[in-house]
Order: sequence, then structure tokens, then C-alpha cells
Amino acid sequence: MRFFLSILNNENYVKGIIFALIALCLVSLQPIVAIARPKIIDFYIFAAMTCLIQAIIFLPLMLIERKKIKSSIQIEPVNSQEFELSLNGWKKNKRFLIYLGINFAIAQVLFFVAYQLAGAINGSLAQQVTIIFGLLFGYIINHDKISKMQIFFVFVLFFGLFLAITQGSFNLLEFNIGVIIMIATAALWMLAHTLTKPILDRNEMTPTQIVFVRNTLSGLILISTYFIFFPIGNIKMLFDPINLFFFTAMGILYGFDVLFWYKCLNNIEVSKATILVSPMPILVAFFAYIFLGEIFTIFHLIGTIIVISSIIMIVRERQSDEQQYEIN
Repeated sequence: MRFFLSILNNENYVKGIIFALIALCLVSLQPIVAIARPKIIDFYIFAAMTCLIQAIIFLPLMLIERKKIKSSIQIEPVNSQEFELSLNGWKKNKRFLIYLGINFAIAQVLFFVAYQLAGAINGSLAQQVTIIFGLLFGYIINHDKISKMQIFFVFVLFFGLFLAITQGSFNLLEFNIGVIIMIATAALWMLAHTLTKPILDRNEMTPTQIVFVRNTLSGLILISTYFIFFPIGNIKMLFDPINLFFFTAMGILYGFDVLFWYKCLNNIEVSKATILVSPMPILVAFFAYIFLGEIFTIFHLIGTIIVISSIIMIVRERQSDEQQYEIN
């Protein structure tokens, strides 16, 4: 009881929890909107418009942030070099930003294909493997430590995922192709995030700048290549009010999910934030049952509990390793 009271008395923790819960609700609604969209909206144009709307959302945020940084240069001239790096560090990373735009363009398309094939419940469960690729790429690229306990719970997580997806049969032939595509999408996400981390650590760009640039480039790449694969007549769908609603809804859900996630991380540790958003599959299942009529089976429930418990244990183990490293 005292623990919970101490949290409530900490203003930053309360803010962090609120932001995390808002992000959780927003990310849980994304599969619902993706699957419920009109059939005429193909995954390619849906991905393009989602990226462009996110860029529009983050443009004013980036401009406000840059204005604050410029003001800080005048207030703290001693640290002007560091502030200048935050403003213009992107120039050192032009090639990487192009890669980032291509990566997230592909990932955004695969994201919608995966949910269309796998369904909201199975897709959201498969999406939780992001933490596994985070460990893997962190170890390979950034030389982060991985404990034996984390490896054990990675296998436990996969067991829970297989249990839920195959409905207890563990038959690989019944493994939904959409789930495999979602796992590939998670790999693309985490590879990009892992490669982005050194740029953030060097203070060459801010998260807001990266989100704006990657979505602008991803949107432009997808729009500019769209008519190579689809008929020119599809341009009419961009002016249909219902289609515009779904484009805007997905862009807002995606954009503000990212925004509130970063606000959450400004107030609490990433390990605690990850635990707070880990119940995503449960919330997705609730929304999917109400809006899409998907059935949440006992195997989904057991698998979800195993997956969420594994994520919590992996995160806790990482946190304890970091604390031990700090003490030593």
C-alpha cells in the first residue's frame, strides 16, 4: 500500500503512468481501424497516408522544439556547440535517414498486410516479439548484455505465442502467414530503432526530428511508387470522405501513440513503461471482440498471459542488470 501511495505522491510517475495508458489505448485501436477500413483502401496507400499524416502531426512539434533549442543557444552560450549539434546533426546522417525512410515504408506496408491476414488478436500477440529483436539487435550491434534468464523467457514467450496462434495444436502448418509477416515487421522496426540509438546518444538528432523525417520520407517513397503497382484511377479514393476518415484516424492513432510514448519516457524509466503497455493484446482482444466479432479463445488467454509474463520478466532482468552495472 505504501508503495502505491509513494507512486501517487510522485508527480512524474503519475504523469508517466497516464501517458503510458493513453499510448496503450491508442496502439490497441490501431489493428481495429486497420482491419475495419473499407476494402477499396489497399494496404499500400493506407501505409502512405498513415506516414504522411504522422509527419503532419510532428511537423509543428519539431518546429517548436527547434525554436526552443535556438533560444537555449542564446541563454546558454557555453553549451551552444551541443545545441547546434541537435539542430544540424541530421546533416551527418543523411544516408542513414534515407535508409530509415525505406525501412519504415516497407514496415508500414507489412504491418497492414500482417493484420489483414492474421486478424487483430493474433497480430497483436505476434507484435510482442519486438522485445526479442530488441535484445538480439542490441546484443549484435550495440553489444548490450543478455542474461541466461532473458534467453529462457524468450523461449517461454515463443511458446506462449505458438500456443495461442495454433490454438494448442503446435502444428506449424496452421501457423498463420500474417503472424510470420508481423514477426518480420517487428524485426525491421527493432533493427531501425537499434541503429538509431547511437544517433540519439550522440545528441545529433532528437526523437521528434527522427519521427518527422522518417515518416516524411516513408510517405513520399510510398506515394511516389504507388502508381507503379496500382492503377492511376485509384487516386479517386483519396477524396472519398469515408476513406479520408480512416486515413486520418490511423494517422492520428499512430502519431499520438508515438507522441504519448515519448512523453511517458520523459517521466518514467523505459522498463516500467514497457511493462505498463504490455497488456496491449488483452485490450486489442476486447476491441476486436466488440468491433470485429473476433473470438478470444482459452488458448488466446493462456498464450497472452504467458507472453505478457515473459515480457515483464525480460524487462525486469534487464533492469536488474543495469542496476548491477551501475553499482559495479
